[in-house]
Amino acid sequence: MTEPQLRPHYVTVSSGQIGLARAGSGPGLTVLASPMIGATVTARRLAALLPGWSITALALPGTGGSAAVPVDDLDGIAAALAEAIERLGLAGTALVACDLAAAVLPALFARLGRPPLAFGVGLDAARARAAHGPALPPLAPTTDGTHLQALWSHLRDTHLLDPADPTQATPSGEPLPSPEDLDTSFVAAAVRPEAYAALHRILTAALARYAALDGVTPLGVTADLVAALPAPSGPGAPALPPTAPRPEREIWYDFVETARGRVHLRRAGSGGTPLLVLPTGGGSSEQFAPVVCGLAEGRTVFAVDYFGNGLSDRRDGAVEVADLAVDAAAVIEALGFSAVDVWGSHTGALVGLELAVSRPDLVGRLVLEGPVFVAPDFRDDLLDNYFPTIEPDKWGLHLPLVWNWRRDMFLYWPWYRVSRDAVRRLGLPSPQDLHCYAIGILESGPTYDRAYRSAFRYDTRARMPRLGHPALVCAGPNDMLINGLAETERLAVAGVEVTTTPTTVWWPTPPADAAAATLAIYDAFLKG
Repeated sequence: MTEPQLRPHYVTVSSGQIGLARAGSGPGLTVLASPMIGATVTARRLAALLPGWSITALALPGTGGSAAVPVDDLDGIAAALAEAIERLGLAGTALVACDLAAAVLPALFARLGRPPLAFGVGLDAARARAAHGPALPPLAPTTDGTHLQALWSHLRDTHLLDPADPTQATPSGEPLPSPEDLDTSFVAAAVRPEAYAALHRILTAALARYAALDGVTPLGVTADLVAALPAPSGPGAPALPPTAPRPEREIWYDFVETARGRVHLRRAGSGGTPLLVLPTGGGSSEQFAPVVCGLAEGRTVFAVDYFGNGLSDRRDGAVEVADLAVDAAAVIEALGFSAVDVWGSHTGALVGLELAVSRPDLVGRLVLEGPVFVAPDFRDDLLDNYFPTIEPDKWGLHLPLVWNWRRDMFLYWPWYRVSRDAVRRLGLPSPQDLHCYAIGILESGPTYDRAYRSAFRYDTRARMPRLGHPALVCAGPNDMLINGLAETERLAVAGVEVTTTPTTVWWPTPPADAAAATLAIYDAFLKG
């Protein structure tokens, strides 16, 4: 059977953005996803189970694409969800709340009115877990990354253990998640683990207060919806509305459909010459928020997740920088921009260079931070050793791998040469910053290395002299790729300036004055 096509999306509400996943077609069925199962997993499962319905699964505040929505109390959670449902044109459609999400229904009904059909799936199991435990573990990021394993075990045990006796495996309930589905659900909960913990506590306490939920039909598992729902009939669900911006210089998330596939964006600002931010390879563009926000005054800024990275579509096979440049051109064209300026770092610097060489009509000015110049023997060593295999594991064994790999990158260059002569004097980031880096890799999953590898195979020395646009080649003093500045100077390309910036803005907690000075250098160059 063909797997239902998923469309992830965001709807902007007063308190932030609500992430969702849509699958299937037909009349609308609104689903409040369980905090323990991601919205994408939920939408895909229900679309396969309920053909003829258009499934819109909303991620609860504090999880997944809704992670930045405040999780202060039940009423605030309900307010954000109600606003999202209204903006989507889904008020009055059949409603399904999964597991703990059912706790929000009374407050949601107070705002939207009770829909003609409302179901609570897994209510008895949720109540039993609330009564019998085990207790939610501490989830605040830790220096050693063990909070990730605690969250993984908590989520896995939710599916494995008997709600009434958590010392026993349960023989009933929803189908057990595959390692891949558990990993997807884990990443949704782990975006802001402390927000997930707050949400879990609020919903558990609220559900315990309700002896029954008026107007809600309780069901044991989602498969019970097949008999409980009428045959689908009537008009189809409204089309998803465009994602609206957030206030000036505040990042908002978006997806853009391009000729090459669906790309996830981080956006800020308005007006001016648009600025495309091209990140390093590996994770998402989340760590480049300081660049996106810092350059958003008076201009539109948008950062991409490369295909295979972050929340963009996956792609099979090897990827070269030329492919990433074609992808970037597709994004620019899909957004309707005639030309953009470019800011790129490391892999992103090469993509910006290649974009300017191959599609000069789309590019104005470029800031290229730390372009990659490596000798052939070092290149081969990097390609052989730099990229560990990262695959979802049922016990979460991939989590300490990702955490320690990202951690060691701040200690050694390259990370796998754990020796005194390979030491980097950067200092370890805070657990919160390391968490951000790790989640970007985990979002990318097994394809995290595709774009990353391409940078080491690119012939920067051959392509840089073909650059015909004004460009600033730069790097902070502690950038492991600062040798690219001397290499660029030796090439003596017309219109290319070279400078060492006071700091690397997107690294964790740079000195505030150095970061401001560096952003001012970027801004002045881009304004010409």
